Amino acid sequence: MGNSVSIITMQQADNILNAVFQKARELKLRPISAVIAEPGAIAKAFKKEDGSAMLRYEMAMGKAYAALALGRSTSLIVERANERPLFMSFMFKASEDKIFAEGGGMLIRDTKGEVIGAIGVTGDTAANDEILCAHAIRAAGLLTDIDADKLGVEVRLTNI
Repeated sequence: MGNSVSIITMQQADNILNAVFQKARELKLRPISAVIAEPGAIAKAFKKEDGSAMLRYEMAMGKAYAALALGRSTSLIVERANERPLFMSFMFKASEDKIFAEGGGMLIRDTKGEVIGAIGVTGDTAANDEILCAHAIRAAGLLTDIDADKLGVEVRLTNI
């Protein structure tokens, strides 16, 4: 059949988004917005809680785009921006400013460790946005980079 790319399904995207908002309410976080993107940074699904600020879609999508574009979580991209500002300046320009280097974006992997999409969450602190990403990916029966690393597939857990 050739090399086909696995893409996150609508049901998986819905399951992830539902888990994001359930956990956000459980933790009593500020209003959250979240997007699921397919490989190629094509939006699959987006939800925005009542009370979320303007531009939340753009922020969430920028995080998902960044994770896909650089093959790592956005918390690592923030570190990269601090360590190598010239490199990241180029990446911002090359992406036409689609990359948002802020914590809260993660790759979504299937049970074999293959990247099937990315999530971007925004609305609370970067640390809480990251917690929501990881919780929701796992709640949907899928894997984060940390989970996939245990399978022996190549993942980026550091910027080295």
